[in-house]
Amino acid sequence: MTLNQRVALVTGSSSGIGHEIALVLARNGYFTFATMRDLQKKSKLESIKDEENLPLEFVQLDVTNEESVRIAVQTIQDDKDRIDVLVNNAGYGLTGALEDLSIDEIKTQFETNFYGLIRTTQAVLPIMRKQRSGIIVNISSGAGRFGYPMGSAYVSTKFAIEGLSESLSFEVEPFGIKVILIEPGMIRTNFSSASVLAKKSLDPNSPYVPIMKNMEKGIKQLLENASSSQLVANITFEAISSDKSRLRYLVGKDVEQWIEAKKKMTDEEFHNMIKQL
Repeated sequence: MTLNQRVALVTGSSSGIGHEIALVLARNGYFTFATMRDLQKKSKLESIKDEENLPLEFVQLDVTNEESVRIAVQTIQDDKDRIDVLVNNAGYGLTGALEDLSIDEIKTQFETNFYGLIRTTQAVLPIMRKQRSGIIVNISSGAGRFGYPMGSAYVSTKFAIEGLSESLSFEVEPFGIKVILIEPGMIRTNFSSASVLAKKSLDPNSPYVPIMKNMEKGIKQLLENASSSQLVANITFEAISSDKSRLRYLVGKDVEQWIEAKKKMTDEEFHNMIKQL
């Protein structure tokens, strides 16, 4: 570690967006701790690290486990005595109509996507306050700005992240800490294949089967023109590097168009537009 080298912690780094963010930070000189629940999934990232001689290390961190979060953050603090950037990326999608979702499925979704973000943020904030500097990046979604069918659980976690981040930005500003929201649209990652389908949604007798099939067809079409996870990583790095960073960064032409349309349309008009996607 060189003098004044900045330190980053990225959650959910085993694949997709987290994988790419960890790489772009390490390639740009950040000593990056790529954290993940299962360290057996580090092999791809580790081979790139070795090939490019990157300042990248791996730490086990399960955002749903308070003790795991505490130990991971303490390990990084003991090693580097600072954390300059926290990227809260860990999360997954839960798909299904609200009526078909069990309370336990919804709670599990929030445990990872929302409470997991809170755990890591609360663990890192004392370190950043002591430094009088730091950047907290929360990977949200265009789904943090508008809903869509079969996404009630996932969308609600992202809406929650948006509100939390906006309020948090006021609280930590006096300590020199910035909060950034990254809001991707459709991204070509394994996120869709790794999404969880509500158990009752698998029932062919569910009254929501026709809506589910239409949604699946629409997503396949949208994925044809989806952005890359590298784009998300690059925009995240640009936001972190900017002296005049904004609170929100949209990622992808699709989500830019949807948000622009939402500004101009009535709720009813936007609702009808989403139904046609």
